[in-house]
Amino acid sequence: MNNQNGLFTDGTEDFSPRVNAIPLSDVDASSPGQDSLGTLISNATSQMSSLFRSELELAKTELTQEAKKGAVGGGLFGVAGTIALYSSFFFFFFLAELLSKWLERWAAFLIVFLIMVVLAALIGLFGYRKVKKMGKPKETIKSVNELKTLVPGKATKQLEAKDRGMFTS
Repeated sequence: MNNQNGLFTDGTEDFSPRVNAIPLSDVDASSPGQDSLGTLISNATSQMSSLFRSELELAKTELTQEAKKGAVGGGLFGVAGTIALYSSFFFFFFLAELLSKWLERWAAFLIVFLIMVVLAALIGLFGYRKVKKMGKPKETIKSVNELKTLVPGKATKQLEAKDRGMFTS
């Protein structure tokens, strides 16, 4: 089942998460002075709840994309570990025996061991770089920071306290 209007999880196709919009109702749907305080509070609570759920969806979407990058890096770490543990057993024995024709046998095996360690280190470094490229969910952080302006006066008080060197909760 493919839902082209938002997130989908059924089927074996590639998962491409996305959030199309934040489903809020129009805050100006009622005329000023017409609705009761209870209705206004109910509307505000409903909109905050919808906004919170939308923020969670946005975070999940961004984290899913970053998790894919982490999976690739983790897979590369697995490859590096396999090479470090098993070290292409027969090929490296062949190489050591070949080198032992010109060097002492112990020196030939030491050289092959060092080659294996350097190869494992290079693949591990490549995997580390892939994992390090994972980023923060930037859009979610930006959106959550914008939520501070929803509470009138709160953001202003925090900025004033920060300017004075104090912090408020």
